[in-house]
Amino acid sequence: MSAPSKARRYYVVWEGHAPGVYDTWEECEEQVKGYPGARYKAYPSADDAVAAFRSGPGSDLDIFRTIAEHRSRHVNYEAIPEIRLDALAVDGACSRNPGPMEYRGVWVSSGQELFRVGPLAEGTNNIGEYLAIIHAAALLARMGLPAVPIYSDSRTAQAWIRARHSRTTVRRTPTNGPLMDILDRANAWIASHTITNPILKWDTDNWGEIPADFGRKG
Repeated sequence: MSAPSKARRYYVVWEGHAPGVYDTWEECEEQVKGYPGARYKAYPSADDAVAAFRSGPGSDLDIFRTIAEHRSRHVNYEAIPEIRLDALAVDGACSRNPGPMEYRGVWVSSGQELFRVGPLAEGTNNIGEYLAIIHAAALLARMGLPAVPIYSDSRTAQAWIRARHSRTTVRRTPTNGPLMDILDRANAWIASHTITNPILKWDTDNWGEIPADFGRKG
């Protein structure tokens, strides 16, 4: 008789090289190994992990408050026939250039956040947008969804994807080492993988801000 399979687990890293939600222990371990004061925890479902990541490592009672604070703005995308509802939208945000940078992926149809990484020190919007596309493509591949479209509103990031390497002028420093490590892994991944997901340009002028927008403009 074969041994029973282990239940699927999802891992939240609050304090580590790259805070975020990870779907394998190996990815989680990369973020916490050698990081002083690392804080992380396993959860039985992706929804639980995302809620816990949003709430922070404190009381679980904060989960509901934090979900309300981060709820996506409701837009009736069904009224715009050009938009693919079965798509994943990605976006990056950076308060300065360079500065604290983060990125995330959101399902267009529901507004549900699939992943979020950061903030990471000394990044740029272009780096965030590029990493978001690669993170989305790699995650969708692992989920067995190689044809799901990925929306991005960044022409620069899409050009870097076509070049199969980032073109940033940001150089490694003692502060941005964790971010540059992620960028190096992303460059290595895209150099050895073919993205099968259609990467589509989000038409901000006609459709409004992309669903994954962090809502910090103006």
